[in-house]
Amino acid sequence: MMAGRIIAWSLRFYIVGTLLFIFAPIAASVVFSFNSDRFPSLPLGHFTLDWYSAIFTDPLVLDGFANSLLVGFGASVIATLLGFGAAYTDYRFSFFGKKLYLALAFLPPTIPVVILGLAMLAYLSRIGLSGSVWAILLAHVVMCAPFAMAIIRLRFSQMDPSLEAAAWNLGADQWAALRTVILPFTLPSILAALFVTMAVSFDEFAVAWFVSGLQETLPVRVLGFLQGQVSPRINAIGTVVFGTTITLVAMAQLLLMRRQARSAPAEPAN
Repeated sequence: MMAGRIIAWSLRFYIVGTLLFIFAPIAASVVFSFNSDRFPSLPLGHFTLDWYSAIFTDPLVLDGFANSLLVGFGASVIATLLGFGAAYTDYRFSFFGKKLYLALAFLPPTIPVVILGLAMLAYLSRIGLSGSVWAILLAHVVMCAPFAMAIIRLRFSQMDPSLEAAAWNLGADQWAALRTVILPFTLPSILAALFVTMAVSFDEFAVAWFVSGLQETLPVRVLGFLQGQVSPRINAIGTVVFGTTITLVAMAQLLLMRRQARSAPAEPAN
């Protein structure tokens, strides 16, 4: 009994320590983004919003933020559509080479971003898209589609295969069954995939740095601030990026949790 309690408390301390190790630098960046001193130091100066005012009046930062929103929204929509199609194909059909199909579908996130960025740069340069917003959009679709497929595929694994067949037996064609059975069942996971893929796209900078040229996204703009100077605006930009990303991920998680709560079987009354 005593040994079990010691192990349980040790695991709790380990989890808390790990979370502190991960989030302490982020928390420090958030705190120093409101600090009046130019360099991060203790004791802190007075509270100020000057660094936020500086980034929201900087044309380069605003352009980067607009590019990030545009690319993030477009990449999330296209990647979710592709992910849904890939997940539905896996759920609905059995065919030769299906394991290879799944392996290729989940391959992009396993490739080092430097190699992926160089490959994207070489290919997009050959078709004349390198250095444009379209280049970043296409690159992020490739990176985000596997995440969308994984989320929606997980939802399909919880679906009774007889539901779609029952719709067919009641006279619905394949498109009607897709619209009235498949889409309502997978809608929470589709919305979750939209939020997660937008968060992935909004936060990605390595591949965007290779293919963006002068069309910088916000994370690439942060990298520009880091070259040759230490600017407190970096903390403000990092706080905005982190806040946006964590909001999108939290919304996706809430959608999945609400769906799981509704799908959970009710406990029998005593």
